[in-house]
Amino acid sequence: MRCLLTPPATRRRAFTLVELLVVIAIIGTLVGLLLPAVQAARESANRSSCVNKLKQIGLAFQNYHSSYGSLPASDYNAGGDWGTWQLAVLPFMENQSLFDSYKGFMRGTAQGSTTVTNYSNATNLPVTRTLIPQLLCPSDASDENTRAPNFSNITKHNYVVNAGNTNRMQDFPVRGTPLNGVIYGGAPFIRNGRNPVNNVNGRVVKFSNIPDGLSKTLMASETCLGINPSLTTSDLRGFTWWGPGAVFHAYNGPNSPTPDQFQFASYCNNQPAKNLPCIQAAEVQLGARSRHPSGVNAANCDGSIRFVTNDIDISIWRAASTAEFGESLSLD
Repeated sequence: MRCLLTPPATRRRAFTLVELLVVIAIIGTLVGLLLPAVQAARESANRSSCVNKLKQIGLAFQNYHSSYGSLPASDYNAGGDWGTWQLAVLPFMENQSLFDSYKGFMRGTAQGSTTVTNYSNATNLPVTRTLIPQLLCPSDASDENTRAPNFSNITKHNYVVNAGNTNRMQDFPVRGTPLNGVIYGGAPFIRNGRNPVNNVNGRVVKFSNIPDGLSKTLMASETCLGINPSLTTSDLRGFTWWGPGAVFHAYNGPNSPTPDQFQFASYCNNQPAKNLPCIQAAEVQLGARSRHPSGVNAANCDGSIRFVTNDIDISIWRAASTAEFGESLSLD
């Protein structure tokens, strides 16, 4: 009887330590080469999303102008606390219910409210605590900074409107008073404006009040969300329910290393390494800022969108922010 023997199992040689290290090094090199490409693709998508949101904001302003015969003011009341452009355009951005829930000045006596209330009034907090996705740039994914903790957890957003080439005071006390040699040249958005609903005193701008041309005048741009210093304090950059936080000024260029300015040191957190330099000063002055490499997205008054690089000539940037100085310069 013949005995069948099972052949011995073939032994497989294991990887040596050197081979494993080589494989790990190769994988690490490939990841290092791939990561910048992935990050670039993600930023490209984020920037495209940001452009689309600016287009929607521009369209909302166009529709607002068609309805009321003017743009909204940048803000209402001297302190900017009775509402801003952001509240005014909510009905034109598919947020009619939010607008209807807000009580006070922007609602107007014609709509059944005779009491002036501001953005932090208890009746308005359900509105001003609402985070509006259409007003957030995905490149600035700072969830912990989208609220102002010591201002009732009111939300912050990424888009601001053009308040001209000087600072918060614009032409007050008188036009022709230069800011370090820069004369205010008018802007599409004016502080302490008139409510179109009840026609109270104040000012607003019509497209016909922009003789420099809609295609040559900035309407809106981006801002970076201020980095809150702690869980109980706030940086108010991006605090767009409030007048001073709802605008940008073109006195400094896009993403300028020159600090933004607030009247109170507690309103900002100086973070120059994160594109958020800030100091206390006599008057509010905030630049256009973004998380995009090398520049900011900006909308013109005709609805066109531009990507404006950080190295733009400051005279061109300031000229693009003025509405009635007659400059022939443009962003093109």
